[in-house]
Amino acid sequence: MSAPIHPAVRIGHVHLKVSDLERSLAFYCGVLGFELTQRYGTQAAFVSAGGYHHHIGLNTWESRGGKAPPRGTTGLYHVAILYPDRPSLADALHRLIQNKIPLDGASDHGVSEALYLHDPDGNGLELYVDRDPSAWPRDASGELAMTTEHLDLEALLAEAPVQS
Repeated sequence: MSAPIHPAVRIGHVHLKVSDLERSLAFYCGVLGFELTQRYGTQAAFVSAGGYHHHIGLNTWESRGGKAPPRGTTGLYHVAILYPDRPSLADALHRLIQNKIPLDGASDHGVSEALYLHDPDGNGLELYVDRDPSAWPRDASGELAMTTEHLDLEALLAEAPVQS
């Protein structure tokens, strides 16, 4: 077996094929709050948090007017968007509720708390916050023991920043 990948490697950005760029920008910028960093006419746009060049690329190069792939086919399961803290995830939940975006699920995994949904093109999204590694559940031998439990959405919402 080869040596493991360098521990500092990170996934930097994702490009999503979308059918309607304006609708996707309304969702990613208008609902989730990402900022538009660059646009290529009606074909592509790049959005980010905190001024990074882009976390998400949205493009219609091969998908303008297209349909989401049918269930039971291969492809991307979801993109996971890591929030810095629980109040920020609570703010994301508040934004989804305000915009009537339904959740597919919400789970407490022991290591993280997560909201699951789909964007307007059917791309799966996980919005989540990690717990401090010192609080991660471990079994008797010290191995990670992730779980899938119910996430209390009311308790999460209680931590949302005050909306003006």
